[in-house]
Amino acid sequence: MNTRDPLAGLVLAGFEGTQAHCEEVESLAELGVGGFILFARNVASPLQVHGLLSDLGSLCAGRDLLLAVDQEGGRVARLRSPLTEWPPMATLGAHNDEALAEQVGRAMGVELLSLGFNVNFAPVLDVRCEDTTIAIGDRSLGEQPERVAQLGSALAIGLQSAGIMACAKHFPGHGHVAEDSHHELPVCPLGEQELRRDHIAPFAAALQAGVASFMTAHVVYPALDSSQPATLSPRILEQLLREEMGFQGVLFTDDLGMGAITNNGTVGAAAVAAIRAGADGLLVCRHLDAVRDVLAELRTTADADPGFARRCEQSLSRIAAAAARFPSRPLSASQLPSVLGAAEHRAIAEKLGGLASSASIDPTRGHDQQRPTADQEG
Repeated sequence: MNTRDPLAGLVLAGFEGTQAHCEEVESLAELGVGGFILFARNVASPLQVHGLLSDLGSLCAGRDLLLAVDQEGGRVARLRSPLTEWPPMATLGAHNDEALAEQVGRAMGVELLSLGFNVNFAPVLDVRCEDTTIAIGDRSLGEQPERVAQLGSALAIGLQSAGIMACAKHFPGHGHVAEDSHHELPVCPLGEQELRRDHIAPFAAALQAGVASFMTAHVVYPALDSSQPATLSPRILEQLLREEMGFQGVLFTDDLGMGAITNNGTVGAAAVAAIRAGADGLLVCRHLDAVRDVLAELRTTADADPGFARRCEQSLSRIAAAAARFPSRPLSASQLPSVLGAAEHRAIAEKLGGLASSASIDPTRGHDQQRPTADQEG
């Protein structure tokens, strides 16, 4: 029986294991999800990832998928050697070299594209402050908004020149909170003027540079919306980002399974609220049951509310256009050794100096080895 619901195309799903031919992934494909996101728990080797992405495409034959990963560099990098290992982006920020940033983005993108990915949830455009949560920390390009804007835009340009959709995160800026939204809902105390000047500005620059997607922050900004986190706020997503700033690309939520969301309601209710607010792609990074709950809430609401159904169609159109613009174009398995960790890419990494910080704590994958309330994207 065909159980596919078109609204499932709004969901990018995470899953367990390193193979596509299992009950969970086959069920997600049958539901009709719009794409998948891979975590460290899905990675054994480059060849295995190459085959996994190919198998995901085969399971969803006839549909353009978004195949995503967090490959920022430093602590947050799902794919490591033999791919080029990049230092934390704070290292790139210290160099303050736009041309080098674009080279990093392109080299990173070429390697991701060769495996079959077409989305990288990077760059981080959060401006680092004195009390910035360690969940951001050295993932940020720095403390100066102009530097974050220039280098982040260059990274995005480089990624997209290689055929990978870049994603500016976490809008409208996660840098001025000490709490970790993977576990609790932070509140940003800044006034609107300071928010716009120091934290929204890098996103405005990336928009002008043509970044194809944004990701929301699970943070409350009382100066912009007194009650709802950005992910669920029409004032921030629809009015500020869409209408005022003019962003027409794909807007992803951060993982709806994070504590900032699940501590305050259900994942399904959050999915509906995020779509109403102006989001397009819903990240549900762990558990088939959560995806089913999201889909049930979306379908019930769409059937009862024609206006919501139209919003879903608008988002589905944006996602489909992005998937068509950035198709998955993997190389053959025999070609991978010549691209992954290529000498010219390693030379770029060596210009940066520093190490990839693989031994440091990655705040976005701390639950890979246990069954959590959420395996966060973020």
